[in-house]
Amino acid sequence: MAVSSGENKKIKIPSFQGIVGESPAIVKVAKIIKKVAKTDSSVLVTGESGTGKELIAKAIHNLSKRSANELVIINCGAIPGNLLESELFGHEKGSFTGAISSHIGRFERADKGTLFLDEIGDMSPVLQVKLLRAIQEQQFEKVGGSKPVKVDVRFISATNKNLKKAIEESEFREDLYYRLNVIPVEVPALRERKTDIPLLSSFFLERLSKRFEEPMKTLSKEVLDILLGYHWPGNIRELENIMEQVAVMSDGDEVTADDLPLDLKDDSTSGSSSEMIINTIESGISFNDAVDNYQRAIILEALRKTGWVKAKAAKLLKMNRTTLVERIKKLGISEQDELEILVF
Repeated sequence: MAVSSGENKKIKIPSFQGIVGESPAIVKVAKIIKKVAKTDSSVLVTGESGTGKELIAKAIHNLSKRSANELVIINCGAIPGNLLESELFGHEKGSFTGAISSHIGRFERADKGTLFLDEIGDMSPVLQVKLLRAIQEQQFEKVGGSKPVKVDVRFISATNKNLKKAIEESEFREDLYYRLNVIPVEVPALRERKTDIPLLSSFFLERLSKRFEEPMKTLSKEVLDILLGYHWPGNIRELENIMEQVAVMSDGDEVTADDLPLDLKDDSTSGSSSEMIINTIESGISFNDAVDNYQRAIILEALRKTGWVKAKAAKLLKMNRTTLVERIKKLGISEQDELEILVF
């Protein structure tokens, strides 16, 4: 969790392949990663911008049997359509104006490894046809070439778009969608895993401390309350940027509310509880499951902080020990959960 001036700065931050957190939502994602990494199945990672979809792809590759070979990344939304085909499949010398030499594409570079197609929803329908054929046949032809190039590639794709809606609007091919979406991984938005905010804040502040070669900043309780109340439209990327801002701009060792951006403070006090309720309802989770998940996260945090001494955890939660034990049994919480959190 984030640390205040009265706490030890050196804390154990639960992480898995660079993915920080211990909320039920992110632990569930970690379990999926471990399972899918053992296979060569295609994976489609979905989630809002800034949620860490690339980290998911890297984790799957690093845990797979292909980890000794390259993870090749290409952002389909960052490369103009007329150049994306060449970047994917390569080209032969003289195949178009400016092609003064032959070029090896990302497909060929990823042979025996993994190809991560980021922002796949931005690919043009024409190129989608060629991509589908290459995935199905595990071979392709370079731009301007006629000789098939065979490869052995594992595919991971990611998007922040609703591809089913794109299919309905004829912007994305349905056959390509099902070819890519063998194993779906949905990355939760930061507002759906707010119990991870203290841990993520500490993680970023510790990393910034090493980078700037300065003592690690701490967060006041007021700051932490503001961070927990904010709706985080930019997700983890936004949190990381804010932590860097306060690490640079705050004068003292402890970050106070005055060090935070004004719009963040204003938003955190403008009905964020209502927004959290709306997000829970829109996620499709039942009322009982939402309450159980929230209780589970709070109890796990209290147990973790007290070294799994139930009497101390009950005192921290201001409840009877017997009541806590009953809740632990009802929610099926065990020390195995702590192990899974620490090592995912």
